[in-house]
This record gives sequence, C-alpha cells and structure tokens, in this order.
Amino acid sequence: MTRLCTTKHLLMVNGQYPGPTIAIHEGGDNVEINVKNRIAQNTTLHWHGVKQLRTGWADGPAYVTQCPIRGGQSYTYKFTVTGQRGTLLWHAHYAWQRASVYGAFIIYPRIPYPFSHQIQAEIPIIFGEWWNADPTEVENTMMLTGGPDSSNAYTINGLPGPLYPCSNQDTCIQTVEYGKTYMLRIINAALADELFFAIAEHTLTVVEVDAVYTKPFAPTSIMIAPGQTTTVLMTANQVPDFTGMFVMVARHYLTSVFPFNNSTTIGFLRYKNVRTWKGKAPFDPSSLKLLNLPAMEDTTFSTKFSDKIKSLASPQYPCNVPKTIDKRVITTISLNIQDCPENKTCLGYKGKSFFASMNNQSFVRPSISILESYYKNLTTSSFSSDFPEKPPNNFDYTGGDPLTQNMNTKFGTKLIVVPYGTNIEVVLQDTSLVNLENHPIHVHGHNFFIVGSGFGNFNEAKDPKRYNLVDPPERNTVAVPSGGWAAIRIKADNPGVWFVHLSP
Repeated sequence: MTRLCTTKHLLMVNGQYPGPTIAIHEGGDNVEINVKNRIAQNTTLHWHGVKQLRTGWADGPAYVTQCPIRGGQSYTYKFTVTGQRGTLLWHAHYAWQRASVYGAFIIYPRIPYPFSHQIQAEIPIIFGEWWNADPTEVENTMMLTGGPDSSNAYTINGLPGPLYPCSNQDTCIQTVEYGKTYMLRIINAALADELFFAIAEHTLTVVEVDAVYTKPFAPTSIMIAPGQTTTVLMTANQVPDFTGMFVMVARHYLTSVFPFNNSTTIGFLRYKNVRTWKGKAPFDPSSLKLLNLPAMEDTTFSTKFSDKIKSLASPQYPCNVPKTIDKRVITTISLNIQDCPENKTCLGYKGKSFFASMNNQSFVRPSISILESYYKNLTTSSFSSDFPEKPPNNFDYTGGDPLTQNMNTKFGTKLIVVPYGTNIEVVLQDTSLVNLENHPIHVHGHNFFIVGSGFGNFNEAKDPKRYNLVDPPERNTVAVPSGGWAAIRIKADNPGVWFVHLSP
C-alpha cells in the first residue's frame, strides 16, 4: 500500500484498510467470525466494547482470555450480543498490529432511535494513524528507548488528506444533500492519541457514546480518546462556497512532553448538486475554515465537552449506576523511569528506560492465558490475586518533581478478584512521574459509569460528595484528565477474566 510517498507492506484484514465493518442487530444476534492468521507472527482480535456475556474466551486479549493465534492457524470467535446497541469497534489485540488492523462494529437497534430526526444516511468516520516505518519496528525501538516515534500522519477512513505529501488523491470526501440529517459514527482507532474533530460551520449533536445513548447536546467540535466512539447527528444546512465543500478536520489533543504528531488530517463534505465546479479540493491550510476546532492544548474545551456527556436516563434506557459500593480501589497511572538492567542497552532518559504502571505494577504477560488457567484449575505461579488496591506510597501525585520523585516499577501478573455482584469503584489517578498526561483507560467485559473527575489529587473524604449518581455517562473507555483523576463504578456481574489497560 502507498501513502505519503511511501510504499510498504501493511497488515490488513481481507485486503481492506480500515478493515471490514461488522454490522449486527441487538437482541441476541449470534456472531461467528473465523480468523485465519496468514502472517508469521501471533495475532488476536478484540471486539472493543462488546460485553461478552458468558463468552470471555471470545474477548481477544492475548494471554488474558486466550492464547494467541499462531501463524498458519485459525480461531473462531463465537458470541452473542444482547442489551447493547450503537457504535463500537474491533481491532487486533497483539503488539502494535492494531495500527492497521481495525474496523467498525455496528449494533443496530430493533426499535426506533430515541430521537426524532429522520436520518438520511450514515457516515463512518474512523480515525487512525499512519507510520512510514513498519509499526513493529517502531515498537521494537520503543522497547529500547521507552518512547515511540510519533506517527507520520493521522487518517480519516484510512486516508491522510491533502495536507500531507503525495496525498491529494488520498482524501476522504463524503457527499451530502442540503437540508438532510446524517448520522456520523465516529471512532478513534489511533494507538494512543486523543483527537479533536470538527466540521467547518456545522454543529454536531451528540446522541451516543461507546454504544450508549446520551442526553443530546450540540457542540461545534468533539474530543475523542483512543478506543472511544461518539455518534453524532449533523444537518447539512450551510451554504458552501464555489467548491461546494466544507472541511472535516482532526488533530491531536496535546497533553504530553513526548514527541507527538502535530499534523492535521482533513477530509471534505461535498454538497450534492450545489455547483458544478470541477477543480481539485482546496488544500492550502490558510484557506481552510478551521474556526470550529479547539487549539491543540485546549484542556478547558476537553473538560467542558466531557462534562456535558450525560446518560439518557429515561424509563426505556435507565442509568443503572451503583448508588453504593462494596469496594473502592485507588490506582495511580504512571510512566516510570526504570534503571537499566545489567548487560542491556537502554536509550531513554539518562541511559534508562520507561515503563507504564498502575500502583507501581507493570503487567507481565503470562505463558498461558489466565482464563484458561482458571477454567482448567491449573496450578500456576505465573499470576497472583494481590494487585495493590491503593498506591504503595503516598505523595503529591500531580504536583511533585517529575524526575526526582520517580521510582522503579515492579513487574508481575497481579489480579483483583471480586465476588459476583460486587459494586466496585475504581479511582484512576494520573501522576506527574515523567510528565502529566491524559490517559485513556479501557475496561473489558463491562461498561462503567464515570461518577466523578477532577484535577489534582483525589480526596477520598471530599470528592465523593460531589459525585453524579443521577445521570453519569456510561462508557467502556474513560479519558483520565491530565494532572487529575476519574472515578468509575462497575457492577461486576459478568464472570470472567477482564483486562483493564491503556486504550485501545
């Protein structure tokens, strides 16, 4: 495949990039997907946001719910989708294969939508990232340096757009008709970057996030974290200029000091039958009307946007947030500076390396899937049920010196084990180790409710008093604020082994 003047081999599913859309209906559709691995490396697929009720072995994360699919072998994922409807995604869940192996997973409702707009058509908007280099080699370099090279481009439906080299023809253009309303199913399949998205001079009405209906609200742009989905309604009610087009634009929401992709991907809405202009799409950045798009470091906009998302909380679609809890877990999310082991080369800060951690624990993949070990009652020392439920050391998590306070992480495969039916609250606390950063965290097998969030250090005595227990957003992926915290509540009513990790 050729992009940005570069031709390279690309991992794809059925020869498609992005991969094929999987579309089903709520209310018990049985899904059966046979995956044939035709590459030399291992692989798995994950159905991001599907709850996998009683089918944990179909969830996908390697060595957690299944052993990976080896080269030349196949595996059939079988599951039933009940009680869910809306926009989700699927992607590879082994190493960095998800850089190009991803696609939309749509669950259509069997009853009308809870909004009155007449939908003319659906428009998929899937964000991704493009590396000129092989993402596997980028990942291997990251293991030495502790920080990956940033991608070379962002993409909309696999196309970078005309602001990148050699990309005038690789531009996403969606045709709309004046006066009609369209449903945009927006998916962030980027590896780690939160993105702002807007359409020039148009308003986007948010009606669903992570396949859960919301109270409608109409921002001029959105912020979407990796692994999140946002479904919006857009009415084509503007008068275009001589081109007949309006720009669609996405770029990075910046919260990190690490090298990042500061470029912008654009596509176009083309109004049907407005004019008969035959020229190329405009590509001069100075001519593009990006007035709807927030600044790259606009944390105020990101916070206000997230705060506006509320569950629909109607009789037909109630908000079943746990009002009380049986257990509260507080976990820091950090990027630790790690001393370099003897006889190894580390190319990170001061000859060290970086490792991500939760409560100073970095996850180590076991040699056999945890779910299989449990199901077969295998005696193993490769994992334990003693994940720390509070930070091992109390300090100023978000205000200390990012380098002198840093500590080496510990390595292991530690689990939290809870009885069926437990109401558990997890407080996700960002830290300033290395740098403050927004963290998208995904929970497998369950939705959760974001009952509270804030900046600074979580105060266990004061902050729960201002939780939203009426209509908090229900999601499967939360963007933990940079320099702050987010509290989520989960009803542990789906037996299995479920991964909690940086999304997607």
